[in-house]
Amino acid sequence: TLVVTSAASGEGKSVTLANLAVVAAQMGQRVALVDCDLRQPQQHELFGLRNDSGLTTLVSGKATAAAALQDVADAPGLSVLPSGPLPVSPSQVLAARRLDEILAELAELADLVLLDAPPAAAVADASVLATKADGVLLVLNAGQTKRDSARRAKEALEKVNAHIVGVVLNNVADGAGM
Repeated sequence: TLVVTSAASGEGKSVTLANLAVVAAQMGQRVALVDCDLRQPQQHELFGLRNDSGLTTLVSGKATAAAALQDVADAPGLSVLPSGPLPVSPSQVLAARRLDEILAELAELADLVLLDAPPAAAVADASVLATKADGVLLVLNAGQTKRDSARRAKEALEKVNAHIVGVVLNNVADGAGM
């Protein structure tokens, strides 16, 4: 189970995660991508899926994982659990004990569970999710992410003993550093 987050919004974490999910599925993995960004969900839009049912309906007990997961036609092996209707309190949904059960159920259905989280420096949601996952991937944007913002995101994740497995640097200029 891997959480993908960024330091701030607009750094490309959702697109990076979607690409990672597609590549993993193309390599033969069964992948469950969960849109846990309950503030600005994008996975349903990126994959052209409906968002009437998803994570929030599962947490509230109004759906089952099997019913809410949507297969991606162009990527056999990839299923997406969209955010569902946006809640009043995203942090409470992500901290719910029911989410632990959902993640365990998804881990039984998939080889890899990928969680799209809001920016780590902006809200506590990514830190909450990091405690439920095996690792965290931090996405930064070359020329956009401020060092202080990246440092705050890293510190917020370290406070909950998150296992940061790596960093993706988006939008690096061709030939930069070569």
